[in-house]
Amino acid sequence: MRTPAEPGDPRPRRARIAIAAVFAAHGAVTGSFATRVPWIQEHTGIGSGLLGLALVCPAVGASVAMPLAGRVAHRLGTRAGLRLLLVLWCVSLVPPALAPSLLTLCAALTVYGATSGMADVAMNALGVRTEERLGRSIMSGLHGMWSAGALAGSAAGTLAAHAGTDARLHFALASGGLVLLGVAACQGVLDLRPAGDERPPPRFSPPPRSALAIGAVGFCAVFAEGASLDWSAVYLRDVIGSDPGTAAACTTAFACAMALARFAGDAAVRRFGPVGTVRASGVVAVLGGALVVSSAGPAPVIAGFGLLGVGIAVVVPLAFAAAGRGGPRPDQAIAGVATIVYSSALVAPAVIGQIANATSLVVSFALVTVLAAGLVAGAGVLRVPPAARPSPALARTTRRRGP
Repeated sequence: MRTPAEPGDPRPRRARIAIAAVFAAHGAVTGSFATRVPWIQEHTGIGSGLLGLALVCPAVGASVAMPLAGRVAHRLGTRAGLRLLLVLWCVSLVPPALAPSLLTLCAALTVYGATSGMADVAMNALGVRTEERLGRSIMSGLHGMWSAGALAGSAAGTLAAHAGTDARLHFALASGGLVLLGVAACQGVLDLRPAGDERPPPRFSPPPRSALAIGAVGFCAVFAEGASLDWSAVYLRDVIGSDPGTAAACTTAFACAMALARFAGDAAVRRFGPVGTVRASGVVAVLGGALVVSSAGPAPVIAGFGLLGVGIAVVVPLAFAAAGRGGPRPDQAIAGVATIVYSSALVAPAVIGQIANATSLVVSFALVTVLAAGLVAGAGVLRVPPAARPSPALARTTRRRGP
């Protein structure tokens, strides 16, 4: 059981603002990196096939390192542990731009993924604890802040790329600014430490059984997300015959729909509960997928991808929240769910491509639609157990007292 580290531990609403800023900083690193991948490819002189191999390394590094996040938090406390991991994640943005070859790029990207995964687990675990203190859902909004940070990072990166700025300079400036933001934000998060008799979590362990079913639901959502982000523009171009500008707008519409739905997601969870929200979201995602595969014009296909984005937006935040409530070691459970989710993000683009090569992209997105139906069928695993539900008195007290 975790206890406050000090009497001055921040009140829940202040902690909520602080952890939201942490999510935004984490997303901004991802957005910054994504925009400069072409520069990195040109700098290292590798082809598309080898670049694809290198881009597998972040997921591998994250999957291996995520279980260590719980041990860091156990040793240092949640505030100092998150601050350390977030700083390492921001700094890890720089080495990929310095890599002169494929081998060094793979090593840099493995470290990049490892620090990302550990910071991801730590901030989601602390987000769950902050949600418990507040007595109401906030996880969807926190992931909305991550999306907003990613969009901000990608916008800044796009401007830097258009200006011809060297990615080494861009990443150094972005890393320094985000380190300052992350350190400042971590000052306000909850500082929780284990009870004196609590044993440290294992360095490496398989995902707990409770995480497997939750992870399977997250897998369906992230598969649809990865497929849509990587292939929606190609779908518009090759299947619908759209021009490059319209095709690119489809990906942007999908990402914006996800971000907006996450900001609205907490209100839906408070009204309908996590199970009802995910079931309704699954229906929306299925309708979006059906619209994509059955339409012949760009407007309905873009609308279909937008509905897919809305339908899957809240699933991963609620999966992390459910994992964090599922036992005495939230870090370990969240790491297990995150490992499954990362594997989905890793395999989805390749599976979509292989099916498209064998049949067509329409068949590929028919599979996405079937997996979206899995959200409706599997939503029950996200049910909040009675022992984990905040008492009405706690919720009323939090609302009345304020920050």
